[in-house]
Amino acid sequence: MARPLFTQKMLKLLLMLILCVVTAVAATSRADLLSSECLEVPSSEFVDTVKTTIGAVQKVASIISPFVNAGFGDLRLSNAISNCLDLLDLSVDQLSWSVSAIKNPKGKDNSTGDMSSDLRTWLSAAFVNQDTCTEGFEGTNSIVKGLVAGSLSQVTSLVKQLLYMVHPASQIHGRNLRNKGEFPRWVKHEDRKLLQANGVAVDVIVAADGSGNFTKVQDAVLAAPDYSMRRYVIYIKRGVYKEYVEIKKKKWNLMMIGDGMDATIISGNRNFVDGWPTFHTATFAVSGRGFIARDITFENTAGPEKHQAVALRSDSDLSVFFRCGMRGYQDTLYTHTMRQFYRECRISGTVDFLFGDGTVVFQNCQILARKGLPNQKNTITAQGRKDSNQPTGFSIQFCNISADSDLLALVNSTATYLGRPWKEYSRTIIMKSYMSNAVRPEGWLEWNENLHLDTLFYGEYMNYGAGAGLGSRVKWPGYHVFNESGQANNFTVAQFIEGNLWLPSTGVRYSAGLEV
Repeated sequence: MARPLFTQKMLKLLLMLILCVVTAVAATSRADLLSSECLEVPSSEFVDTVKTTIGAVQKVASIISPFVNAGFGDLRLSNAISNCLDLLDLSVDQLSWSVSAIKNPKGKDNSTGDMSSDLRTWLSAAFVNQDTCTEGFEGTNSIVKGLVAGSLSQVTSLVKQLLYMVHPASQIHGRNLRNKGEFPRWVKHEDRKLLQANGVAVDVIVAADGSGNFTKVQDAVLAAPDYSMRRYVIYIKRGVYKEYVEIKKKKWNLMMIGDGMDATIISGNRNFVDGWPTFHTATFAVSGRGFIARDITFENTAGPEKHQAVALRSDSDLSVFFRCGMRGYQDTLYTHTMRQFYRECRISGTVDFLFGDGTVVFQNCQILARKGLPNQKNTITAQGRKDSNQPTGFSIQFCNISADSDLLALVNSTATYLGRPWKEYSRTIIMKSYMSNAVRPEGWLEWNENLHLDTLFYGEYMNYGAGAGLGSRVKWPGYHVFNESGQANNFTVAQFIEGNLWLPSTGVRYSAGLEV
């Protein structure tokens, strides 16, 4: 008798093989569909260009690396070299996330569910890093500075090219998530409402008096897991912690809870005058994705005479700061890159004290101008958007913009402005906020005569208070008064930082639109 062509077992294996192939093809098709909807070019071209760019970044790093230990007896130069290598390393990560998201749209690197927003955020950050690296060499050996700037030009050009390959507005499933106010599939139920809960379960305790697991905040950070997909909570008891804290890129989803912005204080005094590049003057710096802080103050006590002195720097994508203080003078808060949200915070300073090139919303915050150097003008914002295709900018909503206690008696003799255009496409919008008489009638200040006045984008919508009058505002081509809610809606939490996709998981209070 002839044997059957296929046994039952063989037939079952064959069917399983066919099913695997079909599933793989379908998954590939879905990935191709998602990527094609957010890219202007085929995904293969985009991925190849990203890989070329990563290679260019690594080449620059190899050129700079030999100078690390050279020193040249110049602290500022040594810090600038170290600073640049850190930034290039961040760029490699941000570019790598972009490749991963295209290849696996459902993977952990597609962090909000809106691929277009993710890609544009990460590419914009990689774009900014080159400028920050070059700026760090200000006041150093011109030969090394020239070598670095020349080496970075190709990287900047490639990243700019990549930015233009991504659609400005998402066409993929993330748009639907935004409209429904849902949150992405990776959000865990236990992460919700952490910011509002009083009895949060903590992983470790920091206490200066020795009653916790650590006496220093940085030690607790180093002990936290790398690339954690669950929330890791560090409770910092009341006290002044005089140390420099850096949460590096591997530390994902950390949360720090203090005992109140007047009780738990992390304090430092690094500054530009003493030899630190602005990027590394930060008392507290965070790069790890998904960082949350609650009830803590970050301060830099260097004083106005030391010029750039950052209290808090964030490169943390999808980061939240709730009921936190940022206290300094020049360059207090450096929102360097990525999507960030600040709610019910108190931020004080003198010159450009909210600056950087992140995509940032400030909601229900106190923004307080301080007394600076004699005859010095105060500028609240210096937003650093360099290219019109970047998604970045500052949106200030429902805030109180006033003079701090040390400036109250001097508001008539100290000019305070809402902002000035640090880079060509600087973008800042202030909506439904109170402005005291500390704000000058002109509202905004030039950076350097007519520089960037045509290309900047500054907007105001339904602000109130003695400093909110529009009659004497600047007449620049890039300045806009929004008369309709439709214009202002583009800069709300839901639209500007895709807040409905990721803020619900944090539990922070927020207004998605134009109403409180």
